[in-house]
Amino acid sequence: MSVESHGVDLLPAVALLAAGVVAVPIFKRIGLGSVIGYLVAGIAIGPFGLRLFTDPESIISVAELGVVMLLFIIGLELKPSRLWSLKQDIFGLGLTQVLVCTAVLAGVAMVVGLSGPVAIVAAMGLALSSTAIVMQILEERGETTDTHGQKIFSILLLQDLAIVPALAVVAFLAPTGDEHTAASRWLEAGIAVGAVLGVIVFGRYLLNPIFRFLANTRAREVMTAAALLVVLGSAFVMQVGGLSMAMGAFLAGVLLSESSFRHELEADIEPFRGLLLGLFFLGVGMSLDIAFIGQSWATIIAVVVGFMALKAAGIYAAARLFRNAHDDALRIALMLAQGGEFGFVLYATAISSNLFTPDTAALLNAAVILSMALTPLAPIVLRRLLPIRQSFEGVEAADGLEGTALVIGFGRFGQVASQALLARGTDVSIIDSNTEMIRSAARFGFKIYYGDGSRLDVLRVAGAGRAKIIAICIDDRKAADKAVEIIKSEFPLAKLLVRSYDRGHSLSLISAGVDYEIRETLESAMRFGEAALIALGVPQEEAAEIAGDVRKRDAERFKAQMAEGIYGGRDLIRTGPTPTPLSQPKRHAQPLSPETAAVADDGKAGAEN
Repeated sequence: MSVESHGVDLLPAVALLAAGVVAVPIFKRIGLGSVIGYLVAGIAIGPFGLRLFTDPESIISVAELGVVMLLFIIGLELKPSRLWSLKQDIFGLGLTQVLVCTAVLAGVAMVVGLSGPVAIVAAMGLALSSTAIVMQILEERGETTDTHGQKIFSILLLQDLAIVPALAVVAFLAPTGDEHTAASRWLEAGIAVGAVLGVIVFGRYLLNPIFRFLANTRAREVMTAAALLVVLGSAFVMQVGGLSMAMGAFLAGVLLSESSFRHELEADIEPFRGLLLGLFFLGVGMSLDIAFIGQSWATIIAVVVGFMALKAAGIYAAARLFRNAHDDALRIALMLAQGGEFGFVLYATAISSNLFTPDTAALLNAAVILSMALTPLAPIVLRRLLPIRQSFEGVEAADGLEGTALVIGFGRFGQVASQALLARGTDVSIIDSNTEMIRSAARFGFKIYYGDGSRLDVLRVAGAGRAKIIAICIDDRKAADKAVEIIKSEFPLAKLLVRSYDRGHSLSLISAGVDYEIRETLESAMRFGEAALIALGVPQEEAAEIAGDVRKRDAERFKAQMAEGIYGGRDLIRTGPTPTPLSQPKRHAQPLSPETAAVADDGKAGAEN
C-alpha cells in the first residue's frame, strides 16, 4: 500500500517524537537521564545515522525556543526581591567565573600557538556553559533550590548577560573594521538599552491589565495564546535589540513573578517548554559531526579534555574564593564544565568577521557539542565523589481525583494525620512524590498517587478544586510555601491545613492566611518534656501544670511576635518577649485561661529552638 503525500509531511514530526519516546525512557531507566537519551536519539536519526534529517541547524533554531521558555518559567519563580538577594552570586561569583575561565583558557590557547585575538574569542565561547542542559539536569534531580543549584543558576544568568559584551569584543578584535564601527557600536548599545526598557515598562504597567481583561473572557485557549505571546514577544524584542532571547523571556518572567496570573502562565507554558527543550537536545545530537570527529578525533578529544579540566578548575577556584563548601564547589564545577549554545553564536560571528577560519570554528563547535553530550555524565561522577542525592520516578500519577479531602504528603506526619479522616470514612485523596513511600503504603492497602503538590497542574488533576479541605503534610518548607501560595490563589474555597516546619514558619503561614497550622514536633515535644519531669519524680499534676505554664508563656511570645510582624528564623526566640527561664519554673502556676488554652491547643503556641 503506497502512502501518498497530501499537504504536510508528517515523517519528520513522527521521527522526532518516536526518537524521544523510545530513547528517553531507556536512558532514564539505566540511570543516564533524559538529556543523554535525547542526544543519542538525535545522533541516531541525524545526518550520520538514519539520515532522516540532514539540516540539524533548522531544528536547533526552532528548538531554542525551549531554552527561552525555560528561562521564562525560571523568571516566574524569582520575585525581584529574591533576584536582588542573588546579586552577589550573579555579579560576584558569576562574573569572576567568566573572567577567570576566559583568562586561563586564552592563556593556554596562546601557548599552543593561537594568535591573541583568536585565543581570546575561543576562550570566551568555551567559558560559557549550556543553560538548557544544566537546568534540565538540575530540575530532573530536584536540585534547583539547593544551595549549589542557586549558585549554578546565578552563574548561568551572568553568562547569558555576558554574551552581549562578548559579541562587542569580537567586533573590536575583528580585522575588518571601518571608520563607522564606533558609531555603529553606540547605536547598537542604544537599541539594546531601549529593548530592555521597553520590556520592563510593558511588563510592569501593561501585562497585568491585559491578562485581567483576557481572564474575563473565560477563554482558556486565549490565555494560553497570550502566555506564548508574552514569552515569544519579549524574546523577539530582545533579539531585535541584539540581546539574548532567553534573557528577554527571563526578564518578562521576573516582571510577572508577583502577578496573580503567574501560576496560570506557568501551567500553560510548561508543556511547550518540555517538548521544545527535548527538541533542542535532539538537534544538538544531530549536529554532532561524526565524520569530522573521526578525521580529527585526537585533536578534538585533547581540546575537550583540556578545556573542561581547566574550566572546572577555574570554576572550583572561583566558588571556593566566594566561600562555598568543597562539596558545593565541586558540584558547581562539574555541572558547568561544558561549553554552551551561546558559543555557537559567538563563533559564527567570529567567522563572519573574518576572525576565525572555518576549520577553527568547526573544531571548537565540535568540542562544545561533545562537551555538552558529556555533561549528563556529571551526576554519575558526583555520585561517586559525593554523598548520593536521591531522585524519584513516578508510580501512578494523580488524574481526575475527587476526594472530599486532599492530603499532600504521606510521610510520618501525613500517615498519622490522615488516620482520623480515614477512620471517619471521609473520601480522601492522597498524593506524594516519594515512590518508595507509595510502594510501601500499597503493601498495607493504601492507595497513594504520585504527584508534586507544589504544582498547579498536579493540584488540579488531584482534585483540589473539588476538595473541602486540603492538608499539606510535606516536610519541605519551600515546597509547602509554594503550595500554600498556589492554593490560596487558585482554590480559595478549600480549608487549608498546613504542617509547619518551625516557629518562624508558623508565623509566616498565619500571615499567609492558612486556616490551621501546627509545628511538626510541637505536641510530641511538649509531651516529652512533661514525661521527663515525671521521670525525675515530679508529681504528674505538677508536671502538667509546669507544661501548661510553658505553653502560656510561649503563647504570649507568639502573639507579641505576630503583633510586631517578626517572621524571621532563628532570631525569633531572641527577639520576642523574654520568657521565664525553664530552669526556674513556677511551682504554682495558675490554670490557663480559655483564650490562652485555645491558642495553645490549636498549635500556635510552643517554642521550637
